[in-house]
Amino acid sequence: MSTEAAPIPADLPIDAPASRVNLALIVGLIGIALTAGGAAVCGVPVVAFSWLVGIMFWTAIAIGALLFIMLQHVFDAGWGAVIRRQYEHGLAAFKWLLLLFMPLLVIAFFYPKLAPWPWLDPAHIVEGHTVAQDVVYHKKEAFLNVWVFAGCSVLFFFIWIWLSARLRRASFAQDADGDPKWTHMNRFTSALGIPLTALSLTFAAIFWMKSLEYHWFSTMYGVYYFADCMRGTLACGVLIMLFLYRRGDYRGILNTNHLHSIGQLMLTFTVFWGYIAFSQYFLIWNANVPEETFWFNEREIGQWWYVGMALVFLYFLFSFLYLLSYRNKIVHQRIKFIAVWNLTFLFVDICFNVLPAFKDANGDPQPFLQSALLWSITSILGIGGVCVWAYLRSFPTTKLIPIRDPRIAESLTYHEPSA
Repeated sequence: MSTEAAPIPADLPIDAPASRVNLALIVGLIGIALTAGGAAVCGVPVVAFSWLVGIMFWTAIAIGALLFIMLQHVFDAGWGAVIRRQYEHGLAAFKWLLLLFMPLLVIAFFYPKLAPWPWLDPAHIVEGHTVAQDVVYHKKEAFLNVWVFAGCSVLFFFIWIWLSARLRRASFAQDADGDPKWTHMNRFTSALGIPLTALSLTFAAIFWMKSLEYHWFSTMYGVYYFADCMRGTLACGVLIMLFLYRRGDYRGILNTNHLHSIGQLMLTFTVFWGYIAFSQYFLIWNANVPEETFWFNEREIGQWWYVGMALVFLYFLFSFLYLLSYRNKIVHQRIKFIAVWNLTFLFVDICFNVLPAFKDANGDPQPFLQSALLWSITSILGIGGVCVWAYLRSFPTTKLIPIRDPRIAESLTYHEPSA
């Protein structure tokens, strides 16, 4: 693939065929219908856990896209200008993710016994006594109650939607008038937005996943989810870029050096995820405090042991070794493979965090292959179809790349510095 950039025509091919847009929505609706149908087959609690898996998976990718864009602006990075626009289109999914999160809030308010979060039901039995009699819950009650939970959940989405709207509006407006003020606006938004997003994603991970087993303590959980966000969005971005290149849109624009830099970031966050996952495990193992160790003990039973080992050796070690290779980062089929691989194991990782909280009659985690796995897959397809539909609807509304961004020329001729 040549690193020479072709001239940018005013009418870049940015069409999104209606058939593809409709197909994404149809897949989404089918996935949602199948997941809802699972409630009649297996019960609402199973589907609620599954739906949470789908929400956390696609929200991770959307948050990662938001952070990627803001980091590009804050560091005034030139190389990523040509790929940034596709992430901006991806931000259109946030308002739909909020809508799709609403069924969980409805369950939390009106059917707390069926909700994934046990602290919503005062009669729920935890370690031989009810939540209402649980000293640990009473210490956290000001934080873990349905009103704070619902209010904060909606607030998180509004923060992400607001930041996304500002970033998209300024970037799209700059295509029309080329005014540098839009670049300065996005830098200001990003400087404000990075700490806001960091805090909101941390509390979202605590509220939505960590509180499924609210006795557990971990000070690194938000950072762990952040690592998943970045790994997911980089993998998803690779698939989008390569699809657009194969379709012809990105020919003469996307070059091997862009792919190499994306691959380097994929390697970086693979190492970061491994560091955070190991540190969390090691600190809890070393302290050997029952309030912390039980979370991992549950995940070392039966099939969950093999899931944990798969995350260590396949999600981390294999990805790390694979991405050390320069050619694996620039050859289309090779980097596409690791992108699909990482998205697959991101799903497994979300399941590892959520589904063991779904207990059987004896209080043990349901086996991985017999738990809510099937309905988790349908929820991924359902929510994912809606997110892809949102992206495709946004795709034709502006130029393929930010043609008047001050760093666009640098990005089009981007090359790695020689050693």
